[in-house]
Amino acid sequence: MESVHLTAPVLETDRLILRAPQMSDFDGFWSFMQTGRSKYVRPPEIDKTLAWRAFAHVTGMWVLRGYGTFIIEERSSGEPVGMTGPWHPIYWPEREIGWAVWRESAEGEGIAFEAAGATLDYVFSHLKWDTATSYIHPDNTRSIALAERLNAVVDKAATPPDDEPTIVYRHSVS
Repeated sequence: MESVHLTAPVLETDRLILRAPQMSDFDGFWSFMQTGRSKYVRPPEIDKTLAWRAFAHVTGMWVLRGYGTFIIEERSSGEPVGMTGPWHPIYWPEREIGWAVWRESAEGEGIAFEAAGATLDYVFSHLKWDTATSYIHPDNTRSIALAERLNAVVDKAATPPDDEPTIVYRHSVS
């Protein structure tokens, strides 16, 4: 069976292309899910079947919501290095902007900042959102630093999506 092609925008920055997920991206996603670096975006135990379901969930958001997580592709290599974008499962209280850098070698290069910034521009200008959250585990210092670098502020009045320890960061139209 052939794949269905999603109608999703492609966002470009100087170094990155943000695009809809493709079947070929699963290998990078699965590699990331097998590392301890993914502990804030997955359950404690994950196998390839559960990772596939998570990846399908990411992809399906585009069909069901009309927006979803972009794959971050390095323009220079053409390789997928992570994901970022609008995210809103039906059981979550608000829409979120999330991010994950899959390759350790891509961390600390400003890729997540560049990609998440382009995503925020997109949701505020094209989707016409006036706010979004980022739900971050209190021990995830890298994501906390990124949220603050993106000018998000802690919103103590916001409701987290589950009973896990979570800091809710609020992004607003500037």
